[in-house]
Amino acid sequence: MSEPKTYTKRKTSKLKSIKAIDTYKKMILEDETTNEQKIMLEKKIKEIEEREIIEKDPKYKPHEIKSEKPNQILAGPHTLTRFEKARIIGARALQLSLGAPPFIAIPNNIHTSLDIAIQELKQKVLPITIKRILPNGDYQNIPIDYFIS
Repeated sequence: MSEPKTYTKRKTSKLKSIKAIDTYKKMILEDETTNEQKIMLEKKIKEIEEREIIEKDPKYKPHEIKSEKPNQILAGPHTLTRFEKARIIGARALQLSLGAPPFIAIPNNIHTSLDIAIQELKQKVLPITIKRILPNGDYQNIPIDYFIS
């Protein structure tokens, strides 16, 4: 009999855990399994059963988080993350390169659509809303002018 697969301590779905336990129990019942292998399989079963399994409640419906005060950011940092900046600048640079009109007067020292997009973001003239989603599915839509530079 071959060695059973080892499972790392990570969060898995309940279905995968149940299948693994069933497989291990079948292997224990086989006549070819040695006592050492049976002990190891029992340890694996115990480890899987003790592992924390996170499940989403299927009845829970995500909702928008609304702030009581205007211009208040409740989900995430009060500045744009580097990933949000990259996504905004990249998308806007693509729009500009495909012929979209710029929202700012273009200075003489700017030559590329990427530079224009960066300046538009710095001046907060882009009509963009960031949707920040929490792990439970709740979200907050944040206009770009709410962020601290």
